[in-house]
Amino acid sequence: MLLLVTDTSGKHGSVALARAGEGADPEKVELIAEVPLEGGTFSAQLVPQIAALLAGHGLSKADIDTFIVVSGPGSFTGLRVGLAVIKALAEVLGKPIVPVSLLEIVAVASGRQGKVVAALDAGRGEAYAGEYYVTRESAQLRREQLLPKDQLFSAPGEVVVVLNGSLDWVAPEDSASVLAINPPGAAGAARLGWRKLQAGESVGPEQLEANYIRRSDAEIFGKSTP
Repeated sequence: MLLLVTDTSGKHGSVALARAGEGADPEKVELIAEVPLEGGTFSAQLVPQIAALLAGHGLSKADIDTFIVVSGPGSFTGLRVGLAVIKALAEVLGKPIVPVSLLEIVAVASGRQGKVVAALDAGRGEAYAGEYYVTRESAQLRREQLLPKDQLFSAPGEVVVVLNGSLDWVAPEDSASVLAINPPGAAGAARLGWRKLQAGESVGPEQLEANYIRRSDAEIFGKSTP
């Protein structure tokens, strides 16, 4: 099965192809190729990069079996652009979409079992935090929320999973409570998306929604017009 994986949630994104459920191991997910996307120009890059990636491997849009899309949290503009493209492609091709949370990807990629808290820098002195109960078979969402960073490490003995290369927002006194892992990338999204697809957790284009967690500035500061 051919998976198209997209992530436009951050300053930089990616589009990738992966194969899943083939050969002797139905759980195996193999990343074929991943192409980076430069932030700020997702609207101009995403469709051409998808076309080029498929063509470069002798494939066409009709060969895509499932779309795996990182649905957030992250950039409002990036997520809107990315999800709009996937909605359109899935509608035309009649293929399912599997939305995956970036926080859940991080939690699963940590390799920890039981309660896992994943965190991402949200700027403005805040962090996106996701609490999951992870087993080898699944990750059950407890809650995802936006927290002030000084509340993120308030639970005694709790370990928070973050990404290597993004530790500048973690205070030195909190470093003992941090487990830093390498960014899972498209491979992590593909593995989690494949697991969700097998569990029947796919949606149609009309059901795909961004997982912003934080409200937009327009919602926060906007005033109703008379």
